[in-house]
Amino acid sequence: MFTKPAKPPAPKSSRKRGGQPGGRGGGLALVEHPDRIEHEFPDACGGCGSPLGRRAEAESVGFTRRQRTDVPPVTAQVTETRFHTVACDCGARTGAPVPAEVPDTPTYGPNLKALAVYLVVCQHVPVERAAQLIADLTGAAPSTGWIAAQLARAAGLVAPALRLIRALLTLGHVLHADETTTRIRAGRAWLHTACTDKLTLLALAARSRAGARGLGVLDAFRGTLVHDALNLYDDFPRASHQLCVAHVIRELTAQHEQHPEQRWADQIRWALARLIEQARQARDAGLHHVPPEQAQVYLRAYHQGIAVGLSLHPRTPARKQSDATNLLERLRDRADQYLRFTRDLHVAPTNNQGERDLRPVKTQIKISGCHQSETGAANWLAVRSYLSTAAKHGLGAHATLRAAMTGELWMPPIAIED
Repeated sequence: MFTKPAKPPAPKSSRKRGGQPGGRGGGLALVEHPDRIEHEFPDACGGCGSPLGRRAEAESVGFTRRQRTDVPPVTAQVTETRFHTVACDCGARTGAPVPAEVPDTPTYGPNLKALAVYLVVCQHVPVERAAQLIADLTGAAPSTGWIAAQLARAAGLVAPALRLIRALLTLGHVLHADETTTRIRAGRAWLHTACTDKLTLLALAARSRAGARGLGVLDAFRGTLVHDALNLYDDFPRASHQLCVAHVIRELTAQHEQHPEQRWADQIRWALARLIEQARQARDAGLHHVPPEQAQVYLRAYHQGIAVGLSLHPRTPARKQSDATNLLERLRDRADQYLRFTRDLHVAPTNNQGERDLRPVKTQIKISGCHQSETGAANWLAVRSYLSTAAKHGLGAHATLRAAMTGELWMPPIAIED
């Protein structure tokens, strides 16, 4: 049985945890216009002991400033709206109109609704603990069923924004795609993401071409798709492809650890790292691609490393090839897709964006455990997609949720990249 070679322990750092000597530190700065100002005056003279009384305020010759930042105690308040009926001189009686969204029975308002969804989706608080936290902080006593209902309601409210997000992702120049698993009760479920630095879409779907199509984005996408080497993404011929360099560097690192006497993996890894740096410098210089004369030496090292590796790990008559052979042949046969980022600086060399947008899914599992139903998981992913997109535009999650709850749904701006 193959076992991954044990890594040597990392050397201990001489750097201590916490603030470092000579560091700038970071305390609160004084606010020029505080919300409230309180005045304190001395009761008696510090020299002769005479009482100063009220003249201290009138004869102040200066002051020192001290500030503290705090929040007022949070208490749920009940607001009753009385819709009056008024009798006219003509004899008719007219009642004030009751908005359709105002129920007949007592209900919680948009602030508590937004808080409940925020805790469950953004802070990964389990539903039971979210109910308890709201009760402890505000005195309100929502049930777990009510919190689940607010998540479902929020998912319905943000549906128009998700339709726009799908359309904008389809029309973009670069798109990141990735997949991972979540847990629904005792089972495992796959989900996919399609995202950019401004948009996020998460949805449950099978780990298959049909599942990737289920996002409603990839079939019509004509830009550059950044992804790992999973073959399900090869079925979208309208897109050009950038394979994730970070993934292949990890594979090369594993091969270097498995065959430390061979240098090919380290050489290819070095060449890719240098090409990424060349792309960064070219982008900072306002160029559209890495100048060929700057990339040439690293491209040669890349291809030479592959040739050396294949001489040590050639293809065999057996149907199953070694991991090293499969890796080297992929690097050779798909070099154009691994190196596209050098020819188009709009394209990222790695799929870090996709992995970053999937990370909250794993955080949810670690903190809250599994989802209780497929519908609940789908609702969570819908709201998370919307709030992640809002965050990429600099918007706060709670305020964005509250706006949606009050009929002021934020929509991502319609801006297509060049």
